[in-house]
Amino acid sequence: MLEFLPPRLRDAVRHVNLNLLYELRVRADKPLRANLGGRFCYLGEFGETDRESDALRPTEAEISDTLFAASGYSVYSVAEQMKKGFLTGEEGERIGIAGSYVYEDGGVLSVHAVTSLCIRVPHAVEGCAEEIYSRCLSDHMRSLILLSPPGGGKTTLLRDLTRLVCEKRLLNVLVSDERGELSAGDLGKTSDIVRFADKLTAFTAGIRAMRPELIVTDELLPEDYAAVSRAMCSGIFVFASAHLVRVSDVPKKIFDRYILLDGLGKIGRICGADGNVVA
Repeated sequence: MLEFLPPRLRDAVRHVNLNLLYELRVRADKPLRANLGGRFCYLGEFGETDRESDALRPTEAEISDTLFAASGYSVYSVAEQMKKGFLTGEEGERIGIAGSYVYEDGGVLSVHAVTSLCIRVPHAVEGCAEEIYSRCLSDHMRSLILLSPPGGGKTTLLRDLTRLVCEKRLLNVLVSDERGELSAGDLGKTSDIVRFADKLTAFTAGIRAMRPELIVTDELLPEDYAAVSRAMCSGIFVFASAHLVRVSDVPKKIFDRYILLDGLGKIGRICGADGNVVA
C-alpha cells in the first residue's frame, strides 16, 4: 500500500497505523497532513506530530515522482484518468490531483504542474455493512443509495455490502468501478468488475454482456441517473452512493432506500423517497 510514494514520504507513513490511515494530503512546500481514524494531523519524519514545524514539506519534485510511480512509470497510460482529476494506484489508492488544466477544442487536453495530491487509502472493513443489510435487505432485495459528504465511508460500506449480497443471496453482481477504487478489496465470489469505464458504458455493456441481477456503483452524478433508471426498468437492482446530505438533493427519487450517514461509516437515518424514516 502506498508504495508509489517517494522514500522520504513513504518512511514517514510507515510510522503510522495503516489501518487508521484514510487520507494523505500532499501539497508542494506545505505541511504533510494525514487523516488518521477521522482526525487530521501532521506527519513528520517519524510519523504523527502535533507540531506544524516538525511536519514534512513535500517538494514539487516529490509530487511528480509520486505521480510517475503511481502511473506505473508511464504517465501516458493514465492520461485519460488524469484529465478527470485523479489516477488510481495498484492497490486501489485514489490519487486526486490539483494543477493546471490545458483545454483544446472545448475539452481537457492535459493536466500539468500538479502541486497537490489527495490520496485516499481504501479499507476493507468486513462486517461494517451488516446493519444496512439487516435493516434494508434481510427480507427482500431493494435498490439503495448511500448519502454523505466526501470522506464519509460510503465506498467502504458499498464494498462490504456487495460482499454480503454475494455471500448471502448468490446474486450475479456487476460492479461499475469508474475510478478503480470500489474494487479494492473482497467483493464476493459472484461479482464481475468493469473498471475505468464511465457509468453509461459500464451499465449498457455490462447488462448486455454479463446479465447482472444487481449493479453496484459509486459517486453518482446527475448525468448518471438515466443509466441507473434504465437498469432498474430492466429489473436490475442498483446500489450506489452520492456526495449529498439530504434525500431532497437526489435528482431522481428512483431508489427504494436512502441511507444518510452520520460521521465516518455510521448510519444516521434510513429513509424512503419522501424523506421519511422507514427503517
